[in-house]
Amino acid sequence: MNSSARPREGGPVADGRPRPALPFAFVLAGAAGAAGAVILRLASDHGGPEPGLQAALLDWIALSYLVSGLVAWWRRPESRFGPLMVGAGFVVLLTTLSSANSPLLFTIGEALDLVPVAVFLHVFLAFPDGRLTGLPERLLVGATYGVSVGAQLVVLMLGGFGPDNLIALWSRPDLAAALFELQLALLAALALGGLAILLVRRRATGRPLRRRTSLLVSSFCVALVMIAAMLAMGAFTDWPAFVTLQRATFFVIGLAPIAFLLGLLDARLARASVGELLVELRANPAPGELRDPLARALRDPSLVLAYWLPQYASWTDESGRPLALPGLDDGRATTLVERDGAPLAALVHDPSLNDEPELVDAISAAAGIALENGRLHAELNARLEELQGSRERVIEVGQKERKRLERNLHDGAQQRLIALSLELGLLAGELEGDPGARARVEQARREIGVSLEELRHVARGLHPAVLSGHGLRVALESQVATSAVPAELSVAVQGRLAEPIEVAAFYVVSESLANVAKHARASSATVDVAQSNGELVVEVVDDGIGGADSERGSGLRGLADRVEALGGRLRVWTPAGGGTRVRAELPCG
Repeated sequence: MNSSARPREGGPVADGRPRPALPFAFVLAGAAGAAGAVILRLASDHGGPEPGLQAALLDWIALSYLVSGLVAWWRRPESRFGPLMVGAGFVVLLTTLSSANSPLLFTIGEALDLVPVAVFLHVFLAFPDGRLTGLPERLLVGATYGVSVGAQLVVLMLGGFGPDNLIALWSRPDLAAALFELQLALLAALALGGLAILLVRRRATGRPLRRRTSLLVSSFCVALVMIAAMLAMGAFTDWPAFVTLQRATFFVIGLAPIAFLLGLLDARLARASVGELLVELRANPAPGELRDPLARALRDPSLVLAYWLPQYASWTDESGRPLALPGLDDGRATTLVERDGAPLAALVHDPSLNDEPELVDAISAAAGIALENGRLHAELNARLEELQGSRERVIEVGQKERKRLERNLHDGAQQRLIALSLELGLLAGELEGDPGARARVEQARREIGVSLEELRHVARGLHPAVLSGHGLRVALESQVATSAVPAELSVAVQGRLAEPIEVAAFYVVSESLANVAKHARASSATVDVAQSNGELVVEVVDDGIGGADSERGSGLRGLADRVEALGGRLRVWTPAGGGTRVRAELPCG
């Protein structure tokens, strides 16, 4: 066929939307069917109490599904949900043939009498795109169609529903009645199975549904509950209130399409929120505050913003942390926002927004510049996160290297010097007859002792072995005991802390006391270490001349880097003539 050929009159147009003639024909057919249902019911020899009210309720269901389905088909021609609702409306009209006095029409109507149960379940489980996505849904809906049609035909062949039944092959009304009751019970159970699937699906989203979707799904659930109750009552009891329950059920079933139409109206009104969004964006909200106005504009409180960072080839949140985009299997949907053909951001939202692509596109376009700013902000945060991680790794590697050197010095050079000193001691014992040689050996032993002490001091500076073996309190007591300036120590720490925290606290005290001895001209110092509110607070205060500069010297700057790499903060107060106070706050919760 030539691609430029025009579609037939009354068929769908190029974008899948039906031509106006087709919906008009459906409306006329539906109106005629509704009028015919009333006429058949009023003239029926099979009628029950208040036949006019019964016919009006059936028309209420049929027309609500028909009109809502046509609107959905027109707005979303690519979705199967609209045609499915239209089909449900016509099936309900066909069941009214069971009121006809014609045996042929009566038989057709009775054969289709319970098919609406399967059709309604199909509609409820196929929302929002008209497709049954999972195997449980397909099996459940297929079983419901089988029971509603197959069992009904068997009941008719057994002679059920009276003498106007044209396909009665046997006259077993008792068996037909029993089978009909079993059929109703099975359909009630299948309806409850559909209710369970809806509830599990709703819970599996893990986030609040949009208001219009929540209202529609709630109407589906209520309808299934009432259908199950009506069928169960019809199967197991002859309660006179059955007619009342049946009418209430018919009314509730017709509410679901109305909830759908209200949702469409809500979606149309939501487009006005684009203007409100533009007003909010004029105030230049901070990149981290962009999600809330977008969520309000889309009417989706579960909205999540993600930004694409090309240099990292990954998605991140507003803070620059990596973020994996969920899929429909996770109960979420994702809309990409592009600029110049390249991904810029992603909106992770409720799947019901897929039915409103114009709204999502309008919101994305309106927020384009703000999203670009948000992406730059996320990129900056990612770089800061990477820098923070790099600092932590550098300090961790340096600390491991210090620890290795300290262990090598302790197990290698120190042990050899000690062995040499012992050997010289033995040699001195053998030189009793040569006082001069003995004196030189003793001098060599003293020099070895001095070298050994200096080597131990260097090893302690590299890594305090006492800290690893005995904890922060003992290590600080050892440090204060050897301080050149008299210092008073107070430690209020419960148990051991993480090794990086203890090492950082030790070096804050060690470096601060070294600075006091070298530069402060102080007569005393105090060291306070306390743990509270998830932080380890280390303070070193002296009574010296003050004036320390944390930027010019490498000592305090190195301490600040070590503390900040662990997520902490180092502050220095050093007024001239007023002493110096160093305070480190390290997270340890």
